Amino acid sequence: MTLRIGPHELSTPVVLAPMAGVTNQAFRRLCREHLATTGGRGVFVSEMVTSRALLERNDESMRLIAHDADESPRSVQLYGVDPDTVAAAVRLLVEEDRADHIDLNFGCPVPKVTRRGGGSALPWKTSLFTAIVSRAVRAAEPAGVPVTVKMRLGVDDDHLTYLDAGRIAEGEGVAAIALHARTAAGYYSGAADWSAIARLKEAVTSVPVLGNGDVWSADDAVRMVAATGCDGVVVGRGCLGRPWLFADLGAAFSGSEFRARPALGEVIATMRRHIGLLTEHYRAGHPGDAELRACRDIRKHIAWYLKGYVVGHEVRARLGLVESAAGFDAIVSGLDPGQPYPGAPAEGPRGRTGAARAVHLPDGWLTSRDLDATAAALVSSAEVAASGG
Repeated sequence: MTLRIGPHELSTPVVLAPMAGVTNQAFRRLCREHLATTGGRGVFVSEMVTSRALLERNDESMRLIAHDADESPRSVQLYGVDPDTVAAAVRLLVEEDRADHIDLNFGCPVPKVTRRGGGSALPWKTSLFTAIVSRAVRAAEPAGVPVTVKMRLGVDDDHLTYLDAGRIAEGEGVAAIALHARTAAGYYSGAADWSAIARLKEAVTSVPVLGNGDVWSADDAVRMVAATGCDGVVVGRGCLGRPWLFADLGAAFSGSEFRARPALGEVIATMRRHIGLLTEHYRAGHPGDAELRACRDIRKHIAWYLKGYVVGHEVRARLGLVESAAGFDAIVSGLDPGQPYPGAPAEGPRGRTGAARAVHLPDGWLTSRDLDATAAALVSSAEVAASGG
């Protein structure tokens, strides 16, 4: 099973979801390397970057869109709420040859985004959604760079947008549509509604539809495709602390029963390599303290990597404060590298969870699907407010 996104023919129908603070160069490389062991090739999306911040070329935004020399396709996710600003950011990326694929974020459910009409709140305003997608596609077209969209079901169960948004995006010429099968109100709680992915696939017939939500294993990915008819899967939280999931995915979609079952020593080696890659990643902008930044970055990954393994609370606590590669080596030196894969305790959900919640929206946002003057002024100001990174 393959996947085509514009000119990119992918031997494995898998996309790494953009995750803030996670899908930087280092983590993307780890995931790519594991997929490559199966001969597979997928799409590995950068952390989300705001369009205005990119146009201002602040240091953080330029770091977010950095790619390895051998990374292909180079994939960047853009967030924006103003069509002119998004189009200008797309032009920057393609004219300066900084991306081979651009994904537009219409799925973020966090309050600081939705309260300004962005992310998963934006498709409710049909004309605004249409304008952003249309302008982005037109801006990327001369360079032959495909534009895709990632979205949620809608604001909540009473304000669903995904079918309308999917048809609009298809009509405006996107190369693929990814659906996280939860509403903004659902956040990361409960079970993703895979039946909605099937309905979107029925509604959108000319471009690939990708399913996202509750893909915790390669077997989940295969089941999603079988159950929904989707053309590929987007993997987010399922790969946290387990980049080898991409080896499993490559195997599963090629018909192999191989599944990675790393002993603790292999996990430790992967963590150590992750620190090294993070150090390289930070060295360009922070040569004096790149290793310290890398170690501070790896701390968030510790619990994910060690899920299910018996290492003790003290070791976990010390790793949560690690400040150097040598310090990491010293802490893990007393662990048993032969400890086998723990099975079920290492599987299943990881990362963000939490109950459903009220969605923070601009005043009167749901009154109409049209963009009135007040809402237009709000989203224009939101671009400026978001430019900090």
